[in-house]
Amino acid sequence: MAGEDKPEYWRWPESRWTNPDLDWKAGDIITAGVDVGSVSSQAAIMVDGQLFAYSNMRTGSNSPDSAVNAMDWALKDTGMTLDDINYVVGTGYGRVNVPFSNRAITEIACHARGGNFMYGPTVRTILDMGGQDCKAIRCDGRGKVEEFLMNDKCAAGTGRGMEVFADLLSVPIQDVGEMSLDIDEEPNPVSSTCVVFAKTEATGLLREGWPKEKVLAAYCSAMAHRVVTLLERLGVEEDFAITGGIAKNRGVVKRLEDELGITTLEPRYDTQIAGAVGAALFAEALVKKQRKQAGG
Repeated sequence: MAGEDKPEYWRWPESRWTNPDLDWKAGDIITAGVDVGSVSSQAAIMVDGQLFAYSNMRTGSNSPDSAVNAMDWALKDTGMTLDDINYVVGTGYGRVNVPFSNRAITEIACHARGGNFMYGPTVRTILDMGGQDCKAIRCDGRGKVEEFLMNDKCAAGTGRGMEVFADLLSVPIQDVGEMSLDIDEEPNPVSSTCVVFAKTEATGLLREGWPKEKVLAAYCSAMAHRVVTLLERLGVEEDFAITGGIAKNRGVVKRLEDELGITTLEPRYDTQIAGAVGAALFAEALVKKQRKQAGG
């Protein structure tokens, strides 16, 4: 059938990882965090506060199934089962729909805690650029939230908006950022704040003869500027780090850095797992608290 083999340019690469140097069977406290977001779901497993395994995959139409699938993939080939995990915390939009969780904690708290683990205790401002919203978070040296702001629920400044543009221009989403930097001169940002109108505007620019690189540059620039506006309302304190899928888009990140005049910290892990990692760390703290109460 016609169109049957059309590439899915919007589909970003899923990933999983297991720490080859960690013997989970020798661990004392094993915890997990599951972050069910609007676009992606992640599961992170910690052994005594060290990252043992994670998965990062597309969220399906059903939150409970997405949580199960993410956890199953993180556990794959490790020899570990859910029964080996002492405590599980759910987070994200679907946090109350994680069928095997012991508790649910908000994504703001989990991203701050996870960002602290992933980038180190010097982090003071974390920008989470997610599938359907952006969150600017200020935290202390322990990853505790001090203040935060969220953008409106418009997809234009989020991962979902970037997926729409990747599909519109037939460019694999993982190539969008670098391609947007392959220009001679920076164009004006697209003016529309709504992804539907931005898409119409971009279509018009293509008809005018703009190359794809220039259209992507205009969109990445607009996205970066909207995020900078959010960050300026919060007030950016260094060190500064970005989590979420858009953190992998160099075109947005570089323009954001240029506009703010600061450099973001380099990630050591997949930027999309921050929420799940933070949830697993909260789970570890809760196990320790339970044990202390039981012993006292």
